[in-house]
Amino acid sequence: MKKFYISADIEGTCGIADWSETEPGHPLYDYFARQMSREVAAACEGCFDAGADDVLVRDAHDTARNIRPDMLPERTRIFRGWENHPYSMMSGIDASFAGAIFTGYHSGAGMNTNPLSHTMNCQNNTVKLNGEICSELMMNCLTASMVGVPVACVCGDKGLCEWIASVIPGVATVPVLEGVGGGTISIHPDLAVKRIREAVKRAASGDLSANLYPMPDYFSLEINFKDHKRAHGAAYYPGCVMASDYTVAYEAADWMDALKFIHWVL
Repeated sequence: MKKFYISADIEGTCGIADWSETEPGHPLYDYFARQMSREVAAACEGCFDAGADDVLVRDAHDTARNIRPDMLPERTRIFRGWENHPYSMMSGIDASFAGAIFTGYHSGAGMNTNPLSHTMNCQNNTVKLNGEICSELMMNCLTASMVGVPVACVCGDKGLCEWIASVIPGVATVPVLEGVGGGTISIHPDLAVKRIREAVKRAASGDLSANLYPMPDYFSLEINFKDHKRAHGAAYYPGCVMASDYTVAYEAADWMDALKFIHWVL
């Protein structure tokens, strides 16, 4: 059985430009939740076009209850709500999947390529892994790599797409918007849907054996919080130390230990 895993966020969805558009109850949230769903559906269709037998979609934004299930192809399964597992945005992934696909993904905290850049929440200025700014995509690609699943396609903002292409040259990317200061320039939402389906079909039809995200030999994590109280509390996690009034550091020999730290501290 050929299976694919899709993790879907919203801050890299075509056209989005403001935090209010990501939050239930705000006037434009329904529009962007629908566009998020359209982009996920397009990725699912691309997988099925490539001969997939099964696609599991992980709703990975905020409440994890944003995607409209009735907009997805009938053969799709969807994981909604938070399991409260360290895999977080990648809950449900395992070695049985042929590839991982990311839609609606955004640049990480400290990157200037999306006005909604952040890493996991808005409580930190930066999260760094081995000295490099660490986005949610980096974390989730490492989780996929840990269980042996290669990255097939990344859809989201231009800065993030350029970053992942520099790490995995063979990965398919679909930049649907570009951050410009506090604004965004986007392609047409219908074109985004079309390009995502086409890119995922190509990627899912090809050889993904070279697309495993590189796994470091060690993991040195550093979180710079906006509030010094967060750093003070985080330092009580076993092995975590305060590097400054606002910064904590943690080292691990394997990614699962790093994920547990992120789960409890970030």
